[in-house]
Amino acid sequence: MQQFQNAKSGEIVLSLADRIIENRAYLSEIDGKIGDGDHGVNMAKGFGMAAERIKGTDMSLAEALDTLGTVLMTEIGGSMGPLYGVMFTQFAETIEKSDAIDATAFSTMLHNGLDGIQAIGSAKVGDKTLLDTLVPAITAFDTAIGSGKSFGEALQALVAAAEAGRDSTRDLVAKIGRASRLGERSLGVLDAGATSCALILTSLAEGVEPRLQSA
Repeated sequence: MQQFQNAKSGEIVLSLADRIIENRAYLSEIDGKIGDGDHGVNMAKGFGMAAERIKGTDMSLAEALDTLGTVLMTEIGGSMGPLYGVMFTQFAETIEKSDAIDATAFSTMLHNGLDGIQAIGSAKVGDKTLLDTLVPAITAFDTAIGSGKSFGEALQALVAAAEAGRDSTRDLVAKIGRASRLGERSLGVLDAGATSCALILTSLAEGVEPRLQSA
């Protein structure tokens, strides 16, 4: 059974922040086509602020995720701050008492994050939101584990499904938020939240995979 250590894994969140900051202009460009155009700016601001607090602290993954979630919930504007904030806070609460995180704990963490998002929003799969990335990614991870794949292989399945979910939003009509006012005109464009969610899940998987060890 593969697992990784919670302690000193806060660097995973630093890499995640770097990925969002690197894609700030891209995310805002996508958002500008059917939304407010501030998604990348707001996300980069929040992730950057959290990274400054995590750097040099030797935080566990749970502590770093909690730091990120708190910043996103309380210190940045936009509609995505609370959604991602609650997701990361739920991630942190799930694993805060775990020394080692195996595939079962990781799956529970993902599900609790999803539950947090769904508790404060009304979106569902097919509405052209981050859920079109997150839900299929979690399903793919669980399916891989259920079929006997290793934790590492399940992470690869998660990434592939996240990217496919992101790409699926190009063919969806927005049902939630500002983009929903455009109706059919929202077709043909990626959803910014689904795109940032794919970046987050990919970076998370890439951070965990090299840390995996056999128990």
